[in-house]
Amino acid sequence: MSKQDTHFINVFSLVIGLLVLVALGIFVFARIVASQTQDKQVMSELDYSKNVAARIGLPSQEAVAGQDNSALAIKADSGAAAAAPAAQPKNGAEVFQQVCSTCHGAGIAGAPKAGDKAAWGPRIAQGKATLYQHALQGFTGKSGVMPAKGGRTDLSDDLVKQAVDHMVQMAQ
Repeated sequence: MSKQDTHFINVFSLVIGLLVLVALGIFVFARIVASQTQDKQVMSELDYSKNVAARIGLPSQEAVAGQDNSALAIKADSGAAAAAPAAQPKNGAEVFQQVCSTCHGAGIAGAPKAGDKAAWGPRIAQGKATLYQHALQGFTGKSGVMPAKGGRTDLSDDLVKQAVDHMVQMAQ
C-alpha cells in the first residue's frame, strides 16, 4: 500500500468519524430539548384530556323518529364557527331538490328514480296514504331502505307530503 493510499484512508476515516460524532451530537441535543419541552406542553394545555376524550368517544349517535333527539344537536366548539343551519325548504319541489334528489335522483339504496314510471307505478298503486306513511315513518322494502323523512327529521309532515306529491307528479 502506498503512502497516498494510507493518507487517504486516514483522512477518510477521520471525516466519517467526525460525521458520526456530529450526528450523535444532534440526536442527543434533540432528545434533551424534546424531553424538557414536550411534557410541559402536554401538561400545560388545559383542554388536552378533554380533546383526547372527545376523539376516543362514541363514533356516532342516531336520531330516532318520535323521540327527543335534542341531545344530538351539533354543538359548536369554542373558537370554531358554528355550521350554518340548512335552509328550510318552502314547498315540495324544494324538499325534493334539497333532500329527496340525493337518493331518488340517482337510484341510491334501491330508491326508485324520480320520473321512472315503471318503478313508481306499483308504489303509486298502493295509494298516497301508504306513500305518505313510508316517507314520514321510514320503510325497509325488498329493494332498499327509505329513512324517515329522508333523513331530515326537522321537516314538517306537510312538507314531506308535498315532496311525495311532487315525485308522484314526476312519475305520471
